Amino acid sequence: MNILIIEDEAAAVNRLRKMLVEIDPTINVVADRPTVRGAVEWIKDHPAPDLALFDVQLADGESFAIFNEVEVEFPVIFVTAFDEFAIKAFRVNAVDYLLKPLKKADLQEALLRLKKLSIVRDLGPLAERAEPEAPIAPVKRFLIRYGDHFKVIEPSQIAYIHSLQKNTFLRTKEGRDLPLDESLDKLEKQLDPARFIRLNRQLIVELRSIKELLAYSKSRVKVVLDPPYTEDAVVSSERSAHFKRWLAGE
Repeated sequence: MNILIIEDEAAAVNRLRKMLVEIDPTINVVADRPTVRGAVEWIKDHPAPDLALFDVQLADGESFAIFNEVEVEFPVIFVTAFDEFAIKAFRVNAVDYLLKPLKKADLQEALLRLKKLSIVRDLGPLAERAEPEAPIAPVKRFLIRYGDHFKVIEPSQIAYIHSLQKNTFLRTKEGRDLPLDESLDKLEKQLDPARFIRLNRQLIVELRSIKELLAYSKSRVKVVLDPPYTEDAVVSSERSAHFKRWLAGE
């Protein structure tokens, strides 16, 4: 895997290089650049890397300026000491945001998550460490835009996710609906299967939002949710057996 590093501190560059080699000796750092200008020129003149690691504060400005100067057609992970830029990072489609001092375990987890999300096709030996039974890692958090505002939602804040008139909404435990761009089919693969389950075509629920279970028919179950769901939350017949095993922790 080819990685580009955009970082203005030599010590930080060396540390990143060392970590990457320790995680996967086949990783190739194609270049490191300390400035916005240098990054833009390199991106214009070279094939896209598989991944880039961007610091926020560079020698000649913020790395967000890079996105205004050139098309960034590769995944970017921000590695920075400043947590206040997280929302801005996700607005430019960053795939992760890691805080300094960076831990090797956090960097390795981010790389594995990219592999599982099929953003990076080949991680060499690193791919062998990924769990084959989990091709997609559970999502860490959601960045949701509504109007001119952004809100970060942790999975622990989600009661359930439902579709309504071809739109998808996340309902928080406080009963607030927030819009999502992803479909339920995609979200079902991204959410932790130990905590979330798809009941039917319209609804994914979190375990602790289940308030009560009622017999609906011989094989189907009606789920009473908290906060309340306006429609009948009925487990489809084809999902019923799996739902009961999931509840039992199997």
